[in-house]
Amino acid sequence: MSGFFGSISKSSCVFDVFYGTDYHSHLGTKRAGLAYYSSAGGFQRAIHNIEDGYFRSKFENDLPGFEGNAGIGVISDTEAQPILVTSHIGRFAVATVSKIANIDELEHRFMKQRRTFSEMSQGGVNPTELVAMLIAEGEDIASGIEHVFNSIKGSCSILVLTKDSIVAARDKLGRTPVIAGKKEGSFAVTFESCAFSNLGYAVEKFLGPGEVIRVTADGYEQLRKPGEKMQICAFLWVYFGYPPSFYEGKNVDECRYNCGAALAKRDTVNADFVAGIPDSGMGHALGYSNERRIPLKRPYTKYTPTWPRSFMPQSQQMRDLVAKMKLIPNTALIKGKSGIFLDDSIVRGTQLKDTVRDLYAAGLREVHMRIACPPLTYPCEFLNFSRSSSPFDLASRKAVRQIENKDEVDMKDYSDTKNGKYRLMVEQIRKNLGFTSLDYQRLNDLVDAIGLPKEKLCTHCWDGSSYY
Repeated sequence: MSGFFGSISKSSCVFDVFYGTDYHSHLGTKRAGLAYYSSAGGFQRAIHNIEDGYFRSKFENDLPGFEGNAGIGVISDTEAQPILVTSHIGRFAVATVSKIANIDELEHRFMKQRRTFSEMSQGGVNPTELVAMLIAEGEDIASGIEHVFNSIKGSCSILVLTKDSIVAARDKLGRTPVIAGKKEGSFAVTFESCAFSNLGYAVEKFLGPGEVIRVTADGYEQLRKPGEKMQICAFLWVYFGYPPSFYEGKNVDECRYNCGAALAKRDTVNADFVAGIPDSGMGHALGYSNERRIPLKRPYTKYTPTWPRSFMPQSQQMRDLVAKMKLIPNTALIKGKSGIFLDDSIVRGTQLKDTVRDLYAAGLREVHMRIACPPLTYPCEFLNFSRSSSPFDLASRKAVRQIENKDEVDMKDYSDTKNGKYRLMVEQIRKNLGFTSLDYQRLNDLVDAIGLPKEKLCTHCWDGSSYY
């Protein structure tokens, strides 16, 4: 995943862009970058690897060298960005939140034209550089972005920094959000609306799917009207999004509370306490606990002062060790007790299995796991959803392979809660991960918890229903 922030102001925007981008640190773990423009200094840019540290500490020393009243920043799970290019439509910087499913096809087209890529990403073409090259095939920035929308499969939201404006474009089907905000003398655009409040911005506009605006310090103008079809990622509310943020006017943590309450209404199991799997499970657990009136407790705690990132080490063995080091069971609360645990989702389940094993070792008697979304049965084709290299890494696919004794299986029946195969899959996942009991959210309850019509949400990872 990735997240971006941009600001343009009648005075310096250096610190607004720095802090606004920092509020997206939960969305990316590998690379981050800032780009600014000033009439005196032109374009300035810095990119750092953030796998071994925080965004803030990596860029603090760069700030004295930056100047400008317009800038963009991005934190990414994948490629180094923003990309700075010079083209026939001028010089500009580009940041994206994207997953380009047909990137190989587009790379091949450019290679046939004898074009050159100068940036790399995980051994391949940098997707943001490819987007910049597509924009540069237009007659201007607006037509270039239209060309991007018509060329790529997957998703792509874009910020373009020019010498006199920021152009913000939301993905054609709105899979990721772009939000405009304002304060006296400044306008900003962001992925996470929670980046606004402490910087003094108020939400001005939620861009619609495919909408493009040009932003200056005085306001914005619409360059492309929003489309009618929207497929915003429902997983933003379940997991990706930061609790105080809003998408389409719907708050993240309120949705999580509703998810937990919906699970509680369908549950009858008794336990001594309810707990959230830190951190995103906490909102779901609050809703569950209050609905069933079972005490909310913290049976274990995350230790984050020296272990901020479980993915920091290069080897899987060390990542697993760091993940274990971060969680400290509290035997006073769990010894001989039974607990209901709320988590946002189960992807592979490896870390959750280890956590449960450690809780049993600390004396917990029963682990009743409740998951705030349906089983993930289809790989995401539209966002950089997880680091799984194969759909068969998913806990659901492993369980089905054990049931069917083969890899290639039609998952439609296993996604239907009324089908006996669904119940077999859930039971196999329960056995594999060592839970006392396991229950997942029903899709219609998740949709109700978000508060948008089903057709406006991308639910592909649960039911395979979405499209390019």
